[in-house]
Amino acid sequence: MAESMKGLKRTCRCAELSEQNIGQTVTVMGWVQKQRNKGSIVFVDLRDRSGLIQLIYEEEDCGTENMDKAARMRAEFVVAATGVVTRRDGGINENLKTGSIEIHVKDTRILAEAETPPFHIVEGLNTREELRLKYRSLDLRRPDMQRRIILRSQIVQYMREFMSAEGFLEIETPILCKSTPEGARDYLVPSRVHPGNFYALPQSPQLFKQLLMCSGFDRYFQIAKCFRDEDLRADRQPEFTQADMELSFVDAEDVMDVNERLIQYVCRKAIGVEVQLPLPRMRWIDAMNDYGSDKPDTRFEMKLKDLSDLAAGCGFGVFADAAAAKGCSVRAINVKGQAGMPRKKIDALTDMAKGNGAKGLPYMAVKEDGSVKCSFAKFMTEDELAAIRDRMEAEPGDLLFFAADRNGIVWNVLGALRLRLGEELGLIDHDKFNFLWVVDFPLLEWSEEEDRYVAMHHPFTMPMEEDWEYIDDDPGRVRAQAYDIVLNGVELGGGSVRIHRSDIQEKMFSVIGLSMEEANEKFGFLLTAFKYGVPPHAGLAYGVDRLVMLLTGADSIRDVMAFPKNKDAVDLMSDAPNTVDPKQLEELSIAITAALS
Repeated sequence: MAESMKGLKRTCRCAELSEQNIGQTVTVMGWVQKQRNKGSIVFVDLRDRSGLIQLIYEEEDCGTENMDKAARMRAEFVVAATGVVTRRDGGINENLKTGSIEIHVKDTRILAEAETPPFHIVEGLNTREELRLKYRSLDLRRPDMQRRIILRSQIVQYMREFMSAEGFLEIETPILCKSTPEGARDYLVPSRVHPGNFYALPQSPQLFKQLLMCSGFDRYFQIAKCFRDEDLRADRQPEFTQADMELSFVDAEDVMDVNERLIQYVCRKAIGVEVQLPLPRMRWIDAMNDYGSDKPDTRFEMKLKDLSDLAAGCGFGVFADAAAAKGCSVRAINVKGQAGMPRKKIDALTDMAKGNGAKGLPYMAVKEDGSVKCSFAKFMTEDELAAIRDRMEAEPGDLLFFAADRNGIVWNVLGALRLRLGEELGLIDHDKFNFLWVVDFPLLEWSEEEDRYVAMHHPFTMPMEEDWEYIDDDPGRVRAQAYDIVLNGVELGGGSVRIHRSDIQEKMFSVIGLSMEEANEKFGFLLTAFKYGVPPHAGLAYGVDRLVMLLTGADSIRDVMAFPKNKDAVDLMSDAPNTVDPKQLEELSIAITAALS
């Protein structure tokens, strides 16, 4: 039976004790990790967020009643124990922070009993994620999960410390907003007092932080909740957290400078890693050409190489056609020492390439004797094959993979292939933290689906002044004053200098097919504010979840969020989303008209 803790006060956490506390009487409280009953002595490992401490129950110290309580204890019982800190009689446990001490218990109380949990509360648990998410409160008791959540808290506090010292004001922006175009799908919230009308949950505080610059606050910062109704993956959730900022009277260099120093400060304080400044910079086109990605993982080589000039007019139609077509190319990667890769694995990589848009995955293996095994050798001359080998710096034992198609597909295929092979072949140093900036993004990209140009970032991004002359004749040539910060192949955050000139903003809307009438309908409150004096301004937002995931070495942002959704955007613990009372729908003037499968 559970006992009251009336009159009892915890004096310290379990792992806050050390040899300096030997001889002191202390009271600790926590969960039973395990109990070992040896008859005349009972050992109990007690756990709280700080770690473990071993409790020793002996009848001569604690009496029969407390021995009986100790004998009853099972995993996850919540107990309080008062006793004397002593040096361990048995050997020191080098794997435990408190491995040289123990508590000889004088008095104990069972504060709550526990049923047998559905899984062990242990480090590095190997069990189904669905089960962990269903019993999330138990999962969060595990030491590795607690370390991540604690580090997340510390990282956010370090961000606040730094930003405050740099003169930023932390200002909250609304959660109930107006739905605006461009970007992912909004989560909509029906209004009871305005039937048929909806709020949207913010995908980011973008418009509001620009309004704050119009309001003269100069430097804004917020740890902001954001919401996007999009397909999920390891580093994406329907609700996520950004470290959001905006600055007035600055240029891109100013924003990048303050953020480099922020990253340096956080990494030094949180994980003891010294980030060297300035961070490397890479042009968007170079990132795509060399790594097939605008968030390149630079911890290993295996760069893409362009073979289009060599493939032009060759006998292999797949290569020749791609080399001749506008916006297409032939490129390859060299997988060093893998010429003997089994056919089964090549087939698996081919399936992956097809999943990324390729029609196939041509390859060339250079044998140890210098001859080649090539899926397209019969279509090309010896000189053409030799030229490819030379360009790719292929040596005996190397394996080349090729892609020939539209540039977007070629980059996507070889970029994904490079990352997979880098992981499978152990080429990635997971102890490295390779930060870099990707800059000189295109302002616009062509949407085949919408048959028009769309903003690559958002329609308030300032173009490069020197490229503005091309906006009418060659919009795709115009670069943006935009910048992304990347860590180990993951986009941590992105930002840009914002448009503050009405003539450029109107032209931007026109190029993406948005009339001023439509723009005023969607963004009128921002455009109105711009009429009354808008300062030059710029900003950036970090994905806090992604940053913590990378700094802790977690595989998914779900492992650094207290209560995440699963891959289907479902909260298995609380069973959300779910149906609601028909009366609630009636109050909101909502009717479900289609049967749900």
